[in-house]
Amino acid sequence: MTILQEFKTFALRGNVIDLAIGVVIGASFNSITNSLVNDILNPILGLLTGPVDLADKVLVLRQGIGGAPAVTLNYGQFLSSLLSFLIIAFVIFLLIRQINKWAGTNLGSHQ
Repeated sequence: MTILQEFKTFALRGNVIDLAIGVVIGASFNSITNSLVNDILNPILGLLTGPVDLADKVLVLRQGIGGAPAVTLNYGQFLSSLLSFLIIAFVIFLLIRQINKWAGTNLGSHQ
């Protein structure tokens, strides 16, 4: 079997095609999830936490000297990204959980 035949066999397997479809759907789902987080959940969290913007939180390691900028550890931006990730992961978990209920399967079942 030549390398091209092996590649064709590999590429046309069902699970590779399913993965490709999942990537395309996931990419389009990204904008929906980002909108949910940015336009729906973040404003609600903003009401609960007040006017706190994590992205502005920094730890100055060295002050700027002359024209050189300060050296900062931007831990607030990291925390903001981490919070967004956790929200997105939880929303995706809830969505997949609901889809699995509709399909009659359990999220943690191994077949």
